[in-house]
Amino acid sequence: MKKDLEQQDTVIEVNQLVTHYGQRKILDGVDLNIKRGEIRVIMGGSGSGKSTLLWHILGLYQPTKGRIHLLGQDIHEISFNDMLKLKQDIGVSFQSGALFSSMSVGENVALPLREFTDLDENTIRIISRMKLEVVNLGGFHKLMPSQLSGGMIKRAALARSIVMDPKLLFFDEPSAGLDPVVASEIDDLILSLRDTMGMSMVVVTHELDSAFKIADKITVLDNGKNLLTGTVEEIKASTNKRVMDLLQRRSRHDKLDPADYLKRLTQENYTLS
Repeated sequence: MKKDLEQQDTVIEVNQLVTHYGQRKILDGVDLNIKRGEIRVIMGGSGSGKSTLLWHILGLYQPTKGRIHLLGQDIHEISFNDMLKLKQDIGVSFQSGALFSSMSVGENVALPLREFTDLDENTIRIISRMKLEVVNLGGFHKLMPSQLSGGMIKRAALARSIVMDPKLLFFDEPSAGLDPVVASEIDDLILSLRDTMGMSMVVVTHELDSAFKIADKITVLDNGKNLLTGTVEEIKASTNKRVMDLLQRRSRHDKLDPADYLKRLTQENYTLS
């Protein structure tokens, strides 16, 4: 009985996920288990597989092997129609915002409601404005994306991602390119959404301050593998060299022996290392 309850409490489960870009292995046996109401931050250096893992969880890529379950459903086994229904329980806030430049802020936020519901226009307008109020953009619905600052674009994109009241919310670098004050405001919004709407969240970020502020748990990826998962305190206390390099922003490049370097450049089966 206890195991069944634990499974019901798990909203995202990734088992031994492996994927390749061509012959290059990007993810190498990644496991992930995220509970209801949890904010899980995924961190790692450039090329560690953070964004690739996110796109796989969203069902945008087919893995080489491994399984992914969202809200109890295997996303590679369910039908196309069931996947469409499942995606209505998922919100995504992209790094660039990904707002449609030809549509106003209000139209961008209302778009999922128009696409996936039969609500009348007045109800759609009210709901979209409510979501803009949630992200502190009340009254900005008539503006075009080109008229917004970077932080406002992020918040408008967030309003669109929550307009369907999703159970799962995903962020790709939510604080990237923002000044510290605006970045802190985005962090506060993420925490508020978790507390008021009960959403479970996955946040891919390289911003340490944001990660430490919002995370219930942090997963650190390195070379496509799950290097460490723990609470903020556990991550900060880790003595793993790779984790310490990440937290202390230390370069990981080893010095190359000139002879070995020349040999690598001239060999027939030259590959990226």
